[in-house]
Amino acid sequence: MTTPGLTTWTDPRDETEVVVQLADGRLAGRRFASRAEAEAWAGPGEEVLELNLLCACDR
Repeated sequence: MTTPGLTTWTDPRDETEVVVQLADGRLAGRRFASRAEAEAWAGPGEEVLELNLLCACDR
């Protein structure tokens, strides 16, 4: 028996977001679907990071 509307549980510690840290230390104001997309968008002196959504810290 399945319950409509329920989804499979995922551990929130495994949920990350890919962001680009700009050369001045700020985060780019956009979202990226993948690390590859962020790396293609990032310019010289910018760094691609994966942030943990639970604690908003580098992973």
